[in-house]
This record gives sequence, structure tokens and C-alpha cells, in this order.
Amino acid sequence: MIPSYATLSAVVMLTLSGCSGQRPEAAGRPDTATVTAAPARSARPRIVILGTSLTAGYGLPDPALAYPALLQRRIDAAGLKYEVVNRGVSGETSAGARARVDWVLREPAAIVVLETGANDGLRGLEVGSLRANVQAILDRAKRLNPPPKLVLIGMEAPPNYGLDYTRQFRAVYSELARANNAALVPFLLQGVAGIARLNQADGVHPTAEGQRIAAENVWRVLEPLLR
Repeated sequence: MIPSYATLSAVVMLTLSGCSGQRPEAAGRPDTATVTAAPARSARPRIVILGTSLTAGYGLPDPALAYPALLQRRIDAAGLKYEVVNRGVSGETSAGARARVDWVLREPAAIVVLETGANDGLRGLEVGSLRANVQAILDRAKRLNPPPKLVLIGMEAPPNYGLDYTRQFRAVYSELARANNAALVPFLLQGVAGIARLNQADGVHPTAEGQRIAAENVWRVLEPLLR
């Protein structure tokens, strides 16, 4: 399903907000926006979510309202023994995610979920660069022993760079998901972006209700992997 112009416009504003006032990605480590979705449960296999402000829960009064923490609640309620680890950093591009992936994956992971690219789209960065960065992150994840299952979360580019760019940008996610045997969430903000009541006062970051919808979008893809 191709998102509406309103959806794409919301993504543009989202990335603009997420890029401002953040530490450089080159540090390779999460900043204060990084949160852990649940207390450490060392006996549980880990689901590591590498992402942007959407994953970090930017603007929420409590990180427990962000979609990774909501996934943990669904997992616990289902009696599944997994620990969700939130490694979201606001304002990060795919290059930033690539720079810190070694730090994020310093411990084993049963499942790696990758949410990146929104800020690449805002800046009009080359699609080839996005593709290379996402592939490098997936390659790094596959080098874990044992290799984890992979989930790739798709993102949309803003419309102001032209139809060709937005099509190429969108195709990166579906093509790399197929090439790497990764499960695909087509668009994290499906049913959220462009809907005022589901976004914070900035009009771009999801409210707690919007995060619940985002969690459902991911859960539909993640749950079969857990079972």
C-alpha cells in the first residue's frame, strides 16, 4: 500500500524534529535518548531493537509507553520468554546506526529488529548509501553466533525529492528483506502518521495511543517468529 501525501508529509516533519539538537552519530554509542524497554532478564533470549526517535520514545513522559516496551508487555502476557532491549537514538541516520551496531550487538541476540532511514530520507541522502548501511547492519547481525532472526522496519521518504527517489527509497526495505531472509514491517507508522490525535503537539511523534498502533504493526510480524 502506498502511503498518502499526508503520511509522507508527517514523515518529513518527523525526521526534521528527530534530527535537531542531537549528539553526532559518530560516537557509536547511544545517548541519553536510549532506553531499555524492560529490566534486565539475563536468562531470556534478547530482542534488540536498533532504531531512531520512534524507537527511543521521543517526547513521551515514560519510555514504558514506547512501542518496544509495549512489545515486552505483549510477550510477557503471551508467556513467551524474551527480553526486549530498546536501542533507539533520536536524530540518527542509517550511517549512525551502522557506526554503533558493534556496540549494540556486543551481546548475543535471538532477534534483531532494525528501524532506520527516516533521517536519510529527510536529508535526501543517496539511496545507495541507505542500502549499503542497512545491508552492513544486517551482515553484522548475521555474524552473531548463533545468527539471530531478522526484522526490518520500512520507512518512507518525503515527496519533495521526487517520485523516483521515493520509489527507490521504499524499495530498499522490501528488496533487502527478501535478500536477507528478514521479516518485513512495511511501515512502522501505518495508521498513525498524518493523524493529529495520534501524534504529540509537534504533530509528528506518536502519542502513547499512536505508539500502541505502532506496536501492533510490529507485533503482527514479530509474533510468528517468537512462536
